[in-house]
Amino acid sequence: MAVARIPYPGAHRQRRRASVTFGRIQPLRAHEYVAEQIRRHIALRLVAPGEALPTERELAAMFGVGRPTVQHALRLLEAERLVEARRGRMGGTFVLAPNEDAHVMEELISRLLRRRRELEELLDYRRVVEPATARIAACARRAADLKAMRDSLERMATAPDEPTYMRGDTEFHVAVAAATANRYLTQAIEELRMELNDALSLLPESETWHRRLSGEHEAIYAGIEARDPDAAEKAAALHVSASDTSVRAVLAAIGRRRRSSRTGGDRAREEAR
Repeated sequence: MAVARIPYPGAHRQRRRASVTFGRIQPLRAHEYVAEQIRRHIALRLVAPGEALPTERELAAMFGVGRPTVQHALRLLEAERLVEARRGRMGGTFVLAPNEDAHVMEELISRLLRRRRELEELLDYRRVVEPATARIAACARRAADLKAMRDSLERMATAPDEPTYMRGDTEFHVAVAAATANRYLTQAIEELRMELNDALSLLPESETWHRRLSGEHEAIYAGIEARDPDAAEKAAALHVSASDTSVRAVLAAIGRRRRSSRTGGDRAREEAR
């Protein structure tokens, strides 16, 4: 893939410059990453209400960060009433009630585990199709396509709840596909979003996570708007790779939790006999 070279000052002064704008980078700080991972595990019932999180020392080792970073993350979660710090010999950081309805989440998790192999194939398929779709869109897009993408990005930015945000997310990806003017690519992206909807709903619903997605979507849009197929493809590949890694990590964590629960249940039944 060719890499654009930035001219040194004074070189090619008459060269035409693309009329693109870029948003300021907003990198996540380490404690936000730590809080996001713990928040996701709580939402998915991987740590049940009433259970204690690993100690600060253990969390620091798991995340590869210092204890002050872990402490900062835990303070964020305490402020959200997701965890509670208790002192004393039996103290620790304990998980409080999660946000989502437990029965609904349990059904979702069971459904995903039954489809795990199919979901992994869909994720592989997405990593191939979406970057290629963005590349073609950068070459074929029209003004109406850019407006559809821009409108969906604005709807996500002002979404009052998670379902509205997810709907805008889907609309953006479908708008990118529609910009290719290829009915088969559009159909492929629509089907991908439909089949992966449950899995994508497992990803975090926080402002931190949405800020990251917004930056990735804006990069895709910028490449398409500038008619830069390399930039559009690269941005889409980074976006897909990030969500792919997150979904696979969540599925793996759920699987481990389920296996651990079954093993514990079998052991309890044996002891009861």
